[in-house]
Amino acid sequence: MRVLVTGAGGMLGRDLVDVLAGQPDPKVTAVSRAELDITDAAAVHAAVDGHDVVVNAAAWTDVDGAERDERAATAVNGDAVAHLAAACAAHGARLLHPSTDYVFPGDATVPYPEDAPTGPINAYGRSKLAGERAVTRLLPDTGYVVRTAWLYGVHGRSFVRTMLDLADQREFLDVVDDQRGQPTWSGALARQLVALAESALAGRAAPGVYHGTCSGETTWYGLARAVFALHGLDPARIRPTTSARFRRPAPRPAYSVLGHDRWADAGLPPLPAWHATLVAAFTPARPPSPWKVA
Repeated sequence: MRVLVTGAGGMLGRDLVDVLAGQPDPKVTAVSRAELDITDAAAVHAAVDGHDVVVNAAAWTDVDGAERDERAATAVNGDAVAHLAAACAAHGARLLHPSTDYVFPGDATVPYPEDAPTGPINAYGRSKLAGERAVTRLLPDTGYVVRTAWLYGVHGRSFVRTMLDLADQREFLDVVDDQRGQPTWSGALARQLVALAESALAGRAAPGVYHGTCSGETTWYGLARAVFALHGLDPARIRPTTSARFRRPAPRPAYSVLGHDRWADAGLPPLPAWHATLVAAFTPARPPSPWKVA
């Protein structure tokens, strides 16, 4: 399996490279944003040549920034994905493209299935939906969209890292308790993406949309309390509040829980429960975390 990982310097990209390095006889080309500008169609076509699978971990992830400059966000999350899909079509490669829960409006009360109607409520969601549509249009037989949400990991910024950074700075933290979702460790998602790539090459995984989030659900408040408890901090220092208290440029979906039915069709289990995965991310068997904790 000859794999190209774009965005290899980011949180998910670095985990993907680590997982692929543990595969037998890995043949991995890992390119950071500085090494490959995915908005450059010619550069993308040259980079994809010679690979069986492309995993696109490059993305515009600044949700509020997308609200201020939707055109720039769409250039990365939409137009550039079309370049990748066209290159994969030309070179016979499969494309695995992570997307987001933000393509949904967040007004559901039960988990969104993979084929649920989309309806993003912010610019970031619209930019990511443009990328999804490019994959399904240009690669109907070899394109894979994997929606994820509430991603955290050792590399890069995340809600988990912010909570641990603030633990030394404030006695109490007010955290939103009216948004529900599925915290997902980037390391677990990376393993799932590699497994999907292998299943796709073996002809077991049909193309289309999959949901790559951990099972179960909680709120940001519930996640913050769990993070504090795992690090020996008092969860009572986390206090619940509402989204109305934290006005931001981009509106956030209130309900971001995704269903996982399609994994069974690919012969793969869905990701584990969010709390068990959070515990696994901080087990002593893992390398020491660079995150500062009290």
